[in-house]
Amino acid sequence: MAQQSGSRTVEAVQTSLDIIDLLKEREGAGVTEIAEELDLSKGTVHGHIATLAENEYIVKNDETYRLSLRHLELGETVKERLQIYDVVTAELDDLAEECGELAQFAMEEHGKAVYIYKASGNNAVQTASSAGRREYMHCISLGKAMMAHMSQERVASIIDRHGLPEYTENTITSREALFDELEAIEERGYAFDRQEKIMGLRCVAAPVTTNGEVVGAISISGPASRFEGERYEEDLPSMITRSANVIEINSQFS
Repeated sequence: MAQQSGSRTVEAVQTSLDIIDLLKEREGAGVTEIAEELDLSKGTVHGHIATLAENEYIVKNDETYRLSLRHLELGETVKERLQIYDVVTAELDDLAEECGELAQFAMEEHGKAVYIYKASGNNAVQTASSAGRREYMHCISLGKAMMAHMSQERVASIIDRHGLPEYTENTITSREALFDELEAIEERGYAFDRQEKIMGLRCVAAPVTTNGEVVGAISISGPASRFEGERYEEDLPSMITRSANVIEINSQFS
């Protein structure tokens, strides 16, 4: 069930959103499954499902309910309203082709990194990231690159809300260590993910800023066996910071 923020919310709306989230995670579910998972009566679920279906947010196949293509329309609308989107996609396509790896762009929303676009080079690894997927910020290079350009108060509020979950033995799980890491990132201009989210996967990321404000970050990801030594410590950071600069310059004219 969705996390409560402490602000004033409408329970009925929250229930509908919980149903949508469940259908997204399960790729579909029946009334009984929804009711049991969300601890609701079948009658309550029927009412919400009827409303969502009437407004074309879900569809029914046999006895299974799934998200409708209406969500695709919403996603495309949001994408089109990101003024930086076309600039980002063009540069990431070039970056992925140049380095042969996986290039990604993310933005921060509600204290998490949201993947917006990914481009794959000839040797790119396959990851679970996809447009719209949200990740904790402290354990990925994209998130840390953005956090390094936020105020300490903003970073603290993100930690208060989401915590610092541990994924691997390399994950940063203390506030002090994270703030030290962010200070180092701000000084050098780019962030590393040293197998902090997934063992065997390393990444390097740089923030994208406009008018002094961070609007997102771009990254290159690949297997630890290829991301080591001079290539990981110097060549890839040079590529990523250059691409971030290209996006920053071109976005002023988009």
